[in-house]
Amino acid sequence: MYDLVIRGGKLVDGTGGRARQADIAVDGDRIVAVGKDLGEARRVIDAMGLLVTPGWVDIHTHYDGQVTWDPHLTPSGWNGVTTVIMGNCGVGFAPVRPGKEDFLIQLMEGVEDIPGVALREGIDWQWESFPEYLDALERMPRSVDVAAQIPHGALRVYVMGDRGAKNEKAEPAEIAEMARIVKEGLEAGALGFSTSRTALHVANNGDAVPGTFAEEDEVMGIGRALGLVGHGVFGVASDLSPENEELDWMSRLGKETGRPVTFACLQSPTDGDQWRRLLAIVDKDAAEGGNLTPQIAQRPAGLLFCFDSSLHPFRLKPSFFPLAEMDREARLVELRRPEIRRAIIDEEAHPGNVPGTTEMVTSAWQMMYPIGTPPNYEPDPEESIEARAKKAGVSPAEFAYDTMLSGEFIYMPFLGYANGNLDDIRSMMMHEKAVFGLSDGGAHCALVCDASTPTFLLTHWVRDRTKGDRFPIEWIVQQQTQRTAEFYGLNDRGVIAAGKKADLNVIDLDALHIHGPEMVNDFPANGKRLIQHVDGYRYTIVSGEITYEDGTPTGALPGKVVRGPQAAR
Repeated sequence: MYDLVIRGGKLVDGTGGRARQADIAVDGDRIVAVGKDLGEARRVIDAMGLLVTPGWVDIHTHYDGQVTWDPHLTPSGWNGVTTVIMGNCGVGFAPVRPGKEDFLIQLMEGVEDIPGVALREGIDWQWESFPEYLDALERMPRSVDVAAQIPHGALRVYVMGDRGAKNEKAEPAEIAEMARIVKEGLEAGALGFSTSRTALHVANNGDAVPGTFAEEDEVMGIGRALGLVGHGVFGVASDLSPENEELDWMSRLGKETGRPVTFACLQSPTDGDQWRRLLAIVDKDAAEGGNLTPQIAQRPAGLLFCFDSSLHPFRLKPSFFPLAEMDREARLVELRRPEIRRAIIDEEAHPGNVPGTTEMVTSAWQMMYPIGTPPNYEPDPEESIEARAKKAGVSPAEFAYDTMLSGEFIYMPFLGYANGNLDDIRSMMMHEKAVFGLSDGGAHCALVCDASTPTFLLTHWVRDRTKGDRFPIEWIVQQQTQRTAEFYGLNDRGVIAAGKKADLNVIDLDALHIHGPEMVNDFPANGKRLIQHVDGYRYTIVSGEITYEDGTPTGALPGKVVRGPQAAR
């Protein structure tokens, strides 16, 4: 008798093969049979009329702090994600010298907009080294498998102290020590290393992330540790400026080490064709036997504006400053006062921390849209704040203010929407070397909520899109399961087949629905974050145990820390 049988579902198995009706039998944490008329089981799930897939493997998240207090890693856990990989963009919490914890907190808060108060309250620092960090995570029960990468920012400060924090040049001995620690971390179970090289990433004190200006000897010296160990992904968040120079060292590193080097390939709002040039370089690298891998977002990197957001069109207006620290209800009372409304709308904004951001967020009305119900991530240009304000006979600022005052969020697709549709993102997704990522689960808590992207793949790209071509469900599922899992060497999951890990989703595709964003204060120390609930996941299963049933946690906590590559059985 099996432990679990899922009967009669529409099986999309993660290989890209055609969907078929089949039963799945599970014993312990493994799938043991896939076929027709399988035997009896202690628990049977009737999946007739439902979709059965592998669990989603999300390779670009920032749960490095939240993983220490939240066993479900929401919102990702609500979206059928069964494995998350964190430690991206060069920021994280290990290694750390005693007494330097707050530096890493303010770094994470500045770069990823995770409330520092929540991190200070929520993290119980039980580690110094990266292996000790993994050990600490292993002691906490959870419902999702977690894996980590070694972040350049934490590593550089650990080895170089204040010189590393100030982005001074690393000496050869310091590079050697960083490489040694990366090797140690990989051998303990890290799945890779990440670095940040973008001006968008700054700490709370305004400084660039340690490693942003690291010279070639440093990034190559550290990267060679991956080649020595023989596993791991080298991840880069970069402005790619200049493009050829940045991608040149990445290409050489991938060829020398044999390890994948992945970079965020995004469409700039000011250079809509840059992604084509980047993918042409990737093609050249592939033809030469290289390992450059563009990491692609599946919907625009979109900012969500409400009066609680960490940034919005009125956040930098002087009359709003005293309102920012008020509680939500008191603020709304003030915002409804006509004289306050007029003052905020009419004032000039003060400069922000990131050059160009202030002007864009306060005046690029043609790039902003009421998000709608359900959320519309591919709006038409005539639905923009600018266009709708014109029709209403008011200024865009007035229209935006009143939209936010009504409780509706404004959506600003910041990256990936230069032409007012998702056709270019679709082309990027189809590239032979592309890997799906950049959901940023756990990050940008008061400005972005893209952890629902794995669900969006099914709702928008498979079922609902009307403004262009969709994708076959078999291909979409494969990209978020087998492809993402194998990219990090997790060959034990991502496919529904005998011997594979029993990480599964049972989904009512017709009922699958992403709700609108909400701002809540459910982090430690009452920290705020954006969430989106989702309907349609009937069951999520991790290691053979049902962790969610109809969107509600069952109490099962079979999740583990994934240490290094996992062999197929």
